[in-house]
Amino acid sequence: AGSGGSPLLRTTEQAFGEKLHTYTIVDAINDGNVLPFRIDFINTIKMPDYIDDKKVHSIDREKALADPKRISEIVSYVLEHFDQKTKRSSFYTFSAKWEEADKQNPKKMIEMRETRRVAGFNSIFAAASIPMAIRYYNEFKKQMTEKNRRLTMATIFSFSANEEEPDGLLPEEDFNVENLDPNSRDFLEAAIRDYNETFNTNFDTSSDKFQNYYKDLSLRVKNREVDLLIVVNMFLTGFDATTLNTLWVDKNLRQHGLIQAFSRTNRILNSVKSYGNIVCFRDLKEETDRAIALFGNKDAGGIVLLKTYDEYYNGYDDKGEHKPGYEELIAALTAQYPLGQAILGEEAEKDFIRLYGSILRLRNILSSFDDFEGNEILSERDFQDYQSIYIDLYQEYRKRGDGDKETINDDIIFEIELVRQIEVNIDYILMLVAKYQESNCEDKTILTTIDKAINASIELRSKKELIERFIEQVNASTEVDEEWRKYLHERKEADISAIIEEEKLKPEETRRFIDNAFRDGTLKTTGTAIDKIMPPVSRFGGGRAARKQGIIEKLLKFFEKYLGLV
Repeated sequence: AGSGGSPLLRTTEQAFGEKLHTYTIVDAINDGNVLPFRIDFINTIKMPDYIDDKKVHSIDREKALADPKRISEIVSYVLEHFDQKTKRSSFYTFSAKWEEADKQNPKKMIEMRETRRVAGFNSIFAAASIPMAIRYYNEFKKQMTEKNRRLTMATIFSFSANEEEPDGLLPEEDFNVENLDPNSRDFLEAAIRDYNETFNTNFDTSSDKFQNYYKDLSLRVKNREVDLLIVVNMFLTGFDATTLNTLWVDKNLRQHGLIQAFSRTNRILNSVKSYGNIVCFRDLKEETDRAIALFGNKDAGGIVLLKTYDEYYNGYDDKGEHKPGYEELIAALTAQYPLGQAILGEEAEKDFIRLYGSILRLRNILSSFDDFEGNEILSERDFQDYQSIYIDLYQEYRKRGDGDKETINDDIIFEIELVRQIEVNIDYILMLVAKYQESNCEDKTILTTIDKAINASIELRSKKELIERFIEQVNASTEVDEEWRKYLHERKEADISAIIEEEKLKPEETRRFIDNAFRDGTLKTTGTAIDKIMPPVSRFGGGRAARKQGIIEKLLKFFEKYLGLV
């Protein structure tokens, strides 16, 4: 098998006799090692009629496909659907990695890590040829300026002698830019200059610098710093970025090359990313079906590809078993657990947790279908109220169980990542506070909205008292943003000073420790850094461990309260 469960066919059997066991993409998906695909074939962009005629030479066909009007329409489609496909309204945290030279020993590189909270995923655009990649890059640049749309874009390609091999394998690209025609090389230089400007780097197309450009670019794609990467063949094989969820395709792909390219999007990251998104601007349906059958088995399509909108919304049968759709689940939720009525007994609680979890998972998938908008059934406010109940139960079960587990036992799993991705953030709350202030602090419905939003958010619950105290101080003349910053600074300072004093911690070390925690997005409760802030405890006095645990709990509470605000 090739990488990621995509087998290399052809000569294996001649060389080794009959195959004993091949690990296919179907196996990989069934084992939970990679995600299934959702494929859109976009036919809103009209092709010239004669293009489908088999007699038309492929060169003429490519020429027709390179029509500026068609390219402009495709770019416009991508920009219009970018946020939806890459789920830019969904938030999650992940660990970014990079290398930096050691300050003491510049020849030595050290790996750096940082926890980042980001919105959505990123994408690759696969173009058919270098001239096409150039046209797309320029058209994206032009339309982004016109539409005042900011996406971080980059491109990379190099010379490859043969465009495609017989079984659809994409040609191996080396770092050879010497053989590019002058036009392509000049363009690549200019595109790298754009990149240098964005990231404050210093690359060009000279051989060693071009290799470093490749390395830097691949790291930034993995760390989700590049939104859209335009390629011809590079990055379509063997490149794994878990934050990448969408491939836009205007290129003929077949067999192994098709599965390889599609597989750039289906690496597992978290529960927000439930499939890889493929958006095709050419009719690759037959090739896709053929490739999936070739590399899977005759029923592979049902496993490798996502179901239709209709099946997720209205339910479907799977091997004789009925799988309820979104509509049925919402009907069950509102009938069994009407808002305003308490959920009584552990069995009912567990049933609610399972039901609401299924709704969250379906909603996560449905949100990327155009038809879902307007068909959510529940209002935003009702969703928040149900979410509050769900979080109440999550926190309740955590207290009973062992701390931070999202899985309470085998039959109960809390979809906390899916809750977090649809949360409101502090900016939204401050916007509501400003609205409240503009109403001369008279519109009490805004306060209800704020309260519901905070209760429906895991992140904001720990900040509830902080926000409510601030609202109490707001009057008709308050500059909300400015006052909030000032208030936050004063409260944070007062809180940390109180902890330092109560626990007799070392002030300077404690402040440094806390600053680092906010920078990294995580408070390290083990290791030497936390030991350095502890007060000297008499060697014979017992209870050191209990005392340390108490201090850690106070610091964690403080950290959660201000995380994401400072």
